[in-house]
Amino acid sequence: MPETQYKTRQEALPTLSFEYFPPKTYEAWETLTTDTAVRLAALHPSFMTVTYGAGGSRRSWTMETAVAIQKNTAIPTATHLTCINVYKKGLLGIAQTFQDNGIKHIVALRGDVPPEDAPLDYDDKNYYHYANELIAGLKSIHDFEISVAAYPEKHPEAPDMATDLQNLKRKWKTGADRAITQFFFDNNYYYDFLEKVETAGIKLPVIPGVLPIASYERMLRFAAMCHTHVPDKIKERFAPYFHSQEDMDKVATEILIEQIEGLMQYGVPHIHFYTLNKAEMTLAACKACGLSGKYEQKI
Repeated sequence: MPETQYKTRQEALPTLSFEYFPPKTYEAWETLTTDTAVRLAALHPSFMTVTYGAGGSRRSWTMETAVAIQKNTAIPTATHLTCINVYKKGLLGIAQTFQDNGIKHIVALRGDVPPEDAPLDYDDKNYYHYANELIAGLKSIHDFEISVAAYPEKHPEAPDMATDLQNLKRKWKTGADRAITQFFFDNNYYYDFLEKVETAGIKLPVIPGVLPIASYERMLRFAAMCHTHVPDKIKERFAPYFHSQEDMDKVATEILIEQIEGLMQYGVPHIHFYTLNKAEMTLAACKACGLSGKYEQKI
């Protein structure tokens, strides 16, 4: 193992956080905000996050979802905010609305260009073009807690890891409090990334993001989009059970437990879960690993 920021971490259990997305229907929204998030809140996460919709109504749904989860669970809840193709003034107005509604933590992202939209002229000063610019704008109106993204296997658009690390350094220098990684299935990518972050002089907590494999096919699609490596040994473990969702879920839970145990052995202080709005697998894995979170510990 490389000597990284977590190598000599105390042996305390890691704290937890959970990500959700705004559901498309009111019924699914009710289930998420009154059942799924409440059940996961029993693990005492440090915070929860809600992803950001692309359209105006979806953005409002993001805030409503975060506010409802925070109210129903008493767990601080963050909203994602993406800056691509949105005027600065509009974004800061949205951020102020978040603040006015009790949201004090923002996951600041550039965001993906929607397939139907052309990228904006990057010389236009009315827009933020990168996450570090968005962070500066957010900090100009309020002292938000800021999380950002990091990519152990490199951002798909970055020409190389060195460039990607410079982007992360800019986000840290502008005021990010932590980075949450893209999901990965081989922990060695994360450990190696921590070493690169330290070598680059970036003094930012980089917490691992993990994806429970609730749907094998969906996981493969996500991995392809994000350029995330799926080890052959994972594919081989699922292969005998394509006929049985129950058996697939058992394999997925075992894989998640093994990944968590590896991260715990390494000494990570926090683990972030991309829940896909499902509680069962995350609950089972966390309980199997003896994790209940420590709300008072901040990462």
